[in-house]
Amino acid sequence: MTISRRMAIEADIRAALRGVIDPELGHNIVDLGMIYDVDVAEDGAVRVVMTTTTRFCPASAFLQEAVTERASAVPGVTALVVELTYDPPWEPDRASPDISWV
Repeated sequence: MTISRRMAIEADIRAALRGVIDPELGHNIVDLGMIYDVDVAEDGAVRVVMTTTTRFCPASAFLQEAVTERASAVPGVTALVVELTYDPPWEPDRASPDISWV
């Protein structure tokens, strides 16, 4: 797989994940800065590293399942691992400046 194709798959995954809304904050997890990394290997295997607002966030399982569902549906993805991390911990300043907190 070419580098440009891998980059396109990453962009498609990020676009798909914009449909995953954090139920607590009401914004998508990409713009909130909760997706730390999307790595697409040559064979189409994908590793998504994400976080939640807090370590014991009650929506963690829901968000991981939603990421799995949406990223797996992207054409070209052959396998998927979703890794939840809290290093570094999420903070509101990770969010896009376009997010309105009001």
